[in-house]
Amino acid sequence: GDSAGGSAKQGRDRRFQAILPMRGKLRNVETARLDKILSSDNVKPLIIALGGGIGETFDLAKLRYHRIIIMTDADVDGAHIRTLLLTFFFRHMPQVINEGYLYIAQPPLYRISTGKVTRYAQSEEERDRILKEMPKSASVQRFKGLGEMNADQLWETTMNPETRTLLRVTIEDGAEAEADEIFTKLMGERVEPRKEFIKTEARKVRNLDI
Repeated sequence: GDSAGGSAKQGRDRRFQAILPMRGKLRNVETARLDKILSSDNVKPLIIALGGGIGETFDLAKLRYHRIIIMTDADVDGAHIRTLLLTFFFRHMPQVINEGYLYIAQPPLYRISTGKVTRYAQSEEERDRILKEMPKSASVQRFKGLGEMNADQLWETTMNPETRTLLRVTIEDGAEAEADEIFTKLMGERVEPRKEFIKTEARKVRNLDI
């Protein structure tokens, strides 16, 4: 979005980092025709920015970037946007995944500070571990979204190649059919398979962000 996009643009290293803010939620490409996808206000700028085309006309040699990073808030809405983007790449630019060019940023959830020392945590467990190592006077801030970080914080925690953590998106050998089935089940038009999946998997949930 504009808020996080502004901080990211200010904090980036312009020599090798480009930022494309996504305004609003991406169209679900699993249930949309290609002409609708191409005319989408969200998807069209992404296709143009990457430069390799889309679908059958996609040309990996024309791709402008070999490290494409999805950077979303660490909450339910952020997870949804991330899933929509993963669906887009899986369905219309699978070569980007197959070549190892697609990554997911891992922004921190917590900032722990004593005033002189600041550390970041990506989970409650990591937060608690850091707090044990810090004075009792340490303050804890929970980030609700990337837009809450200033440019320096976003660079230090999420964008700096020296300090950031990235998760590379991969499909294990022989798992293409299983991945295809999961995307169809979770993002497709049929409701019943999705409801059944949620009923089956819901009992495994431990930390639910509402």
